[in-house]
Amino acid sequence: MTAGTAATTLAAMSRIFNASVASVYPHYVAKVERKGRSEEELLEVIEWLTGFDEAALRGHLEAGTTFEEFFAQARLNPDVGLVTGVVCGVRVEEVEDPLMQKIRYLDKLVDELAKGKAMDKILRSAPRTADQTRG
Repeated sequence: MTAGTAATTLAAMSRIFNASVASVYPHYVAKVERKGRSEEELLEVIEWLTGFDEAALRGHLEAGTTFEEFFAQARLNPDVGLVTGVVCGVRVEEVEDPLMQKIRYLDKLVDELAKGKAMDKILRSAPRTADQTRG
């Protein structure tokens, strides 16, 4: 990577790190709704990733929390490492910067929701067997 490329990459990363989650959230909602999914499903995906329920997320949106602050306060799902694949031309599991990787995890999950993937697949949960449902 050249010095110019590194500087451009750092500037882009700084810009997204300091962007408010509220400035991007409406785009996430529009994307999933355009593809026939609901904001409620988006909220479920965000809660799975971050641990923030709807009230906590709304608080972050109203406060203008940056992505950096948002993920610093999040309790990432222990299964987040199961989120793999390409988003914006980059494999999420290969993103070196920890904060950028968390943002890419969110982007990947939103993409999967918009593409119609089943919620149990998005949330990396095994389908329940008959034995598990009997208690």
